[in-house]
Amino acid sequence: MNAIKQVLNNYFSTWNEGFETKSGDKIREYMSEDFVGYWSHSGIQEPEPYYYDYDLDTVLKQMDNAEKTFEPVSVNERKDGDEYVILGKETNTINGKPFTAQCMFVWRNEVGGWKLLKEYIELEK
Repeated sequence: MNAIKQVLNNYFSTWNEGFETKSGDKIREYMSEDFVGYWSHSGIQEPEPYYYDYDLDTVLKQMDNAEKTFEPVSVNERKDGDEYVILGKETNTINGKPFTAQCMFVWRNEVGGWKLLKEYIELEK
């Protein structure tokens, strides 16, 4: 379990590096080619899906003075340790204003290491 926690720390550090460089290349290295994410908040009826090839660079360019943190609440192993389901709270601080979300991530051990397979992000409003 310590290995997946280190992967999480590295992943979120890479996001913070991406906010500085405005490049999503290193972030995408953590994503499975089978990746699918869902983003939602209380103001919309259905979550919006996005996939491995979504435009990370544009997302990063929209956020100046940004930092991402994550507090895991639950880390659960499945498939004999080849996957982890992780629940927690993500905070994006943009220009000093925090935006928090409840998150669920599914990480899978693939050739080349741990990859983010799925994520669900529910923005708190």
